[in-house]
Amino acid sequence: QVQLVESGGGLAQAGGSLRLSCAASGRTFSSYVMGWFRQAPGKEREFVASINWSGDNTFYAESVKGRFTISRDNAQNTMYLQMNSLKPEDTAVYYCAADRAPPFGVLRTATGIDYWGKGTLVTVSS
Repeated sequence: QVQLVESGGGLAQAGGSLRLSCAASGRTFSSYVMGWFRQAPGKEREFVASINWSGDNTFYAESVKGRFTISRDNAQNTMYLQMNSLKPEDTAVYYCAADRAPPFGVLRTATGIDYWGKGTLVTVSS
C-alpha cells in the first residue's frame, strides 16, 4: 500500500511559478513510475508529466513541455513538479499518481493507475 500526499498548490499570477511536491509513504517508492495529472472544473483528468523509476526518463504533455519540470528524490520518497510561466489554463486540481509497471514505463492515461493522491489546487490568475 502506498499513500501519496500532494502539497505546494495555491494562487499564482500568470507568468509566475509554483512547485508541487508529492510525498509517498512506504519503502518501495523507487519501485513506482510516478506522474502528475490535473483536472480542471468540468473537464476530464488529463496527463501532465511522468518520470520513470530511476528518474532519468521523463515525459510531458505538449501543453506543459518547456514550462514544467518533473523530478524525484528516491532517498526522500518525494516527487516534484516545478511549474514556470504559468497560464490561466493551468488552473486545476493536480494529482500525484504511482504505478508499478505502466505500459512502456510511462504514465499516460488516468485509467488503471495503482495509487492516487487527493490532489492540490492550483489557481492561476490573469
